[in-house]
Amino acid sequence: MSDRIQTLDYGYAPSVEQRNKVLRNTYWLLALSLVPTVIGAWLGVATGITRALTPGIGLIVFLVGAFGFMFAIEKTKNSSAGVAVLLGFTFFMGLMLSRLIAVVLGFKNGPSLVMTAFGGTAGVFFVMATLASVIKRDLSGMGKFLLVGALALMIGSIINVFVGSTTGMLVISVMAIGIFSAYMLYDLKQIVDGGETNYITATLALYLDVFNVFQSLLALLGIMGGERE
Repeated sequence: MSDRIQTLDYGYAPSVEQRNKVLRNTYWLLALSLVPTVIGAWLGVATGITRALTPGIGLIVFLVGAFGFMFAIEKTKNSSAGVAVLLGFTFFMGLMLSRLIAVVLGFKNGPSLVMTAFGGTAGVFFVMATLASVIKRDLSGMGKFLLVGALALMIGSIINVFVGSTTGMLVISVMAIGIFSAYMLYDLKQIVDGGETNYITATLALYLDVFNVFQSLLALLGIMGGERE
């Protein structure tokens, strides 16, 4: 389960025009980030590179790679290099996701499950984006509770890698969908309200939300709806 990095700039109150610019750039970069994710996932499925890793080694590679990339994004977020590092990160995440995708594609109805997870994630994003634009209440207080939930999920996920419990995966997936859907609303509201002024940081936060919702939906669908040959 991916952790999060958020850096908020409170030095001034951005104008409506500036906030709209950040939101627009974030949406464009988020859409662009899906391209290397798909390429990474396709490469991973085609080569089977991630399936060759044991659960323990795979976890280490994921944690080191993910946190390394996020640290680099934070350091380069104020330059054009930040975009390149972010896209490299999304390729890496797609590669790591390929193991789950390959498992789901092994079901008779695998392709439809992948498309259902994609459609469900898009639906969640649309709902949260709409709510973020109409809710007037300040949601910044949600951040601490959501962070605790995300950390608990990450710890639970790490434990379940070694336990290998299907029930545990089911519970974690359901909780992750709820927590990261709420995080999506929180992050979008931060941009709308001017709490986040860096579009690279904003894109990273939203990407992690989208990635985790999709991954959890796909795992849930695979567990509950996968049809074996």
